This record gives sequence, C-alpha cells and structure tokens, in this order.
Amino acid sequence: MTKMSGNEGAGAGEFGFIARHFRPLAGAESLDLRDDCALMRSPEGEEFAISTDTMVENVHFLPDDPPETLGRKLLRCNLSDLAAMGARPYAYTLNVTVPRGGRHDENWFDAFSRGLGDDQKRYGIHLIGGDTTSISGPMVLSATVFGLLRQNTALRRNSARPGDEIWVTGTIGDAALGLLVLQGRLEDPSGFLAERYHLPRPRTGLQLHGIVNAAMDISDGLIQDCGHIAEESGVQLAVEADVVPISRAAAACGPEWLMQCLCGGDDYELLLTCPPDRSVALQEACRASNISVHRIGAVHKGAGVRLLDAKGQDIVPEQGGWQHF
Repeated sequence: MTKMSGNEGAGAGEFGFIARHFRPLAGAESLDLRDDCALMRSPEGEEFAISTDTMVENVHFLPDDPPETLGRKLLRCNLSDLAAMGARPYAYTLNVTVPRGGRHDENWFDAFSRGLGDDQKRYGIHLIGGDTTSISGPMVLSATVFGLLRQNTALRRNSARPGDEIWVTGTIGDAALGLLVLQGRLEDPSGFLAERYHLPRPRTGLQLHGIVNAAMDISDGLIQDCGHIAEESGVQLAVEADVVPISRAAAACGPEWLMQCLCGGDDYELLLTCPPDRSVALQEACRASNISVHRIGAVHKGAGVRLLDAKGQDIVPEQGGWQHF
C-alpha cells in the first residue's frame, strides 16, 4: 500500500483501490500510504509487542462468510495475541491477496473495509501500511499488529509454576461448534455459535501483570494450548473437564460435543495460570473489564496435560487441537 500519487488515488488499478478502501483507515505513521514504509517510534519506557496472523479461504474462513466480518476477525485474532502478552493495541498492517476474476468487487471491499473501520474505533487501533496482490487461488488475508506495553512487563507462556491454578476467560468451544453450524452439521437457533465463529472477542484491556504467572490466547484448542504452556514452563497442567465454562448454546448441542469444545480451537480467550493467593485479584481485574473468568484446573510438577473427569479419572481425547503441519 505504497507510492500513490494524487491521480492514482482517485483512479482505477491497485493504487486507486487502496486509496478508496484503505487510506481512510490509515493513521499518521502511514504517511498517508504514499511511501515505501511507515515511520513509528515507541514512547519512552515502553516497547512493542508484535504479532502476525494469516487467514486463508476454506482453511480459516468460508467463501460465503460476510465480508464485513472477515477483516474484523483477522484483526481480532491478532488482537487476542496482544491481550495474551498484556499489550494494548496500537497499529497494524494489512496484506490482501485477492482471487482473480472472482466475486470480490467494490461492494465486497466496501463492506470489508467498513467492518475494519468499526473495529478500529472499538479497539483504538489504526492502519499503517500493507500490500495488495492478486492470485489464481483462494483469498489470503494477513495482518501484523503492534501493541505497546511497559518494558519488561510482558506476560509469557514459560512462567507457569507448580501450585498455580489454571483459569480461562469467557466460554470455550463456541467457535468450533459455530463452524459446524455453518457447515450444516449442528443447529444454532439463537445464532450465537455462528456469531462467535465469525467474530472472536479478544480480551484486550486486562491489567494482569503482577497477578498471573503465565498467559497465552487459546487459538488451537484448549487442550493443545494447555500443552504449549506445559512444554514451555516444564510443568504439567491438569484440566477438570466438568468445570470448563461452556455457553448455554454450546451445552444445548449435547454432551457428545464436549470434546469438540475442548479441542476445536478458534476460541481466542485467554488461558492463564495464577497463584492461589492472587486469584481474587485476577477475578477483580476481569470483573472491572466485564469479562468472565473461571478456574478449570491446577499446575503440577511433571509434563504434558491431563484431562480429568468429575471423579478425577483421566479422559483421553479422541482428537487433538488444530495443526497446520
């Protein structure tokens, strides 16, 4: 999204396309999307947290997903990474790879950019650059987000300690079931599950430094992501399946879908480990941001993840979390 002259800004072609749909989203650091790079500096005493995510048609979203939700989903998935590190949203770049000769016309991109604009206001973030290309294949969307936080305050995955409690925000499994709804495999009378698939709810704004020991966002499935914290921290996470928070809409699908909820992915909630003597502070911090949080287990010496039933017996999941490779 660079090197646009005044004539190009109003015309056809790539630069006119950028000017119409993305220049209105750009912040001052973007230099009005007219140069090769954006210019950005961090305030004194702060540092940037940077994350990037890619969404591919038919892998991360369906071809008929509403365009006004796609840019928002891409942005929110990235914002969830910032929330997991304790960073506040600041700016982002956007790469759009469009299938040639397809249905992605001006109206489609009007809706796409309008959705992005709504979420920029919601989360206090702005566009600073990116790239547009075409392809004889599926649509590919990629964003890189920049968040700010005080130096040396980032939350990490490698800091869980034996004796910590395991907590999660929100409810687990809604998006995974929402995908099945959109594929025609489940009923969703309220539309709640499909909405959770289309639009994650990144838990930005939580002030958890000094409260939790370890944190990450849940994108590949609760059980698999517990495994990431276990591996990075050199501990074992024991998860009590019967206390994992499930929404009414998910519960209405029936108990046979529990494993799909625990392993399905796309939750974009926060997975946290917290010493018991700080659990009240954690709950108060979440309550201040109107975010629900639930204790779902404990951290022990050892390795890996144990999934336990109400009697403390091991459950062996028949499926794992999301894997690209």
